[in-house]
Amino acid sequence: MTAIGEGKVSKSLKKFLTEEITDNKKLKNEKLAVSEPKLAGAIQKKLEGLTVISDSSVHDLYRGIRQQLSALLGDIDPRDLSTMELGLSHSLSRYKLKFSPDKVDTMVVQAIALLDDLDKEINIYSMRVKEWYGWHFPEMGKIITENITYAKVVKAMGFRTNYNTTDFSHVLPEELEESLKSAAAVSMGTEISEQDLDHINLLADQVISITQYRTELYEYLRNRMAAIAPNLTALVGELVGARLIAHAGSLMSLAKHPASTVQILGAEKALFRALKTKHDTPKYGLIFHASLVGQAPQKLKGKMARMVATKAALSIRLDALADADSKSSLDSATIGIENRAKLESRLRQLEAGLGHTSLRSLAKANGQGEKQKRFEMKGNGAGYNAGADAVSLVPTGVEPGKGADEGVEKMAVEETEEQRRKRENASPAKKEKKDKKKRKAESDDEEGGKSKKVKA
Repeated sequence: MTAIGEGKVSKSLKKFLTEEITDNKKLKNEKLAVSEPKLAGAIQKKLEGLTVISDSSVHDLYRGIRQQLSALLGDIDPRDLSTMELGLSHSLSRYKLKFSPDKVDTMVVQAIALLDDLDKEINIYSMRVKEWYGWHFPEMGKIITENITYAKVVKAMGFRTNYNTTDFSHVLPEELEESLKSAAAVSMGTEISEQDLDHINLLADQVISITQYRTELYEYLRNRMAAIAPNLTALVGELVGARLIAHAGSLMSLAKHPASTVQILGAEKALFRALKTKHDTPKYGLIFHASLVGQAPQKLKGKMARMVATKAALSIRLDALADADSKSSLDSATIGIENRAKLESRLRQLEAGLGHTSLRSLAKANGQGEKQKRFEMKGNGAGYNAGADAVSLVPTGVEPGKGADEGVEKMAVEETEEQRRKRENASPAKKEKKDKKKRKAESDDEEGGKSKKVKA
């Protein structure tokens, strides 16, 4: 049933069709009706001499068969038939859940969650060991900083008075061993009892055992990530990739996210707070812990997170949608490795031109890009015609006036017929007024002319 659901022809089905239909000469010209189109194509490829049909008419036929199945099969109770169908559906569902390839990333989600819990427990237990044993030997906390090494030294030495008889060669290097012994000789710690030391040793055993299990779990997680998401692992590492998958729920859910969502995945609280207060949105979330983002300068972390998220989105989609055979090969992480090399080279270029907004501006600054040419006037031989500005005077036939207007030509304006008629029909008072003005103007002109002659 699983093979039929996946559209594959099992060995038993192929044997049955070969013996009952293909080798039977009576059924040589008959057609085989199949309800599943994918399975019909697979049967057609496996058995070339067989004619297979799968269309809407076949679905109508199967609907009638299912309704009359108990009568067609003979003496079968419909209740027994429904019970068999229910049992088959339950067993098939259990098989799919147990062996579904889509559920493999569930192991990664659980492993990374357990790894974070183990880190918290190790830190808590190690802090408790240092505080507890620090009353007896307070100087050792400054000499040995690693949690696992501190617990091993406590187990090996016990009371600090045993420093001369204890061999630390399998735990500490020679420099640290000498400084530890010299500090133990002049320590200001208080004395503790045997019962106190027993509890401290038990707690140190817990730190050592949990640390060893964490190492094994990390190795398991690394192998799982290399098999499930090789390209994502090559780009951002095992821990960051596993946290992205765990935060999204599954690898397929993560593949449906765009690159902008992958970039801020894990910073949802900061994102919604920024949107609510109308401040700047966060530039990175879980992807901040990737080595490519961590090694970038502070001014370039946002730009690097955006570029890493873009390449990570492509790697995730390839890992989620690729075949299992292609992911299991040795060269399955080609895209992840190539993208990592490109991002590292681009980071070096951005670091060399720190302060430039883009690679294009950096290329222009280095003289590699195209620059806009300087504007220059180019002469084509044409010049300005100054002679076109000279205007020749046209004679109008107007005699020069006398007096103050002597030497100035006056334009004679001809009186129209309508103006003449109005002047003749004007009242005697108006005529007399106009004549006075005219005589006065003529007398002024004559006086002006005489005064000019006298001056001359």
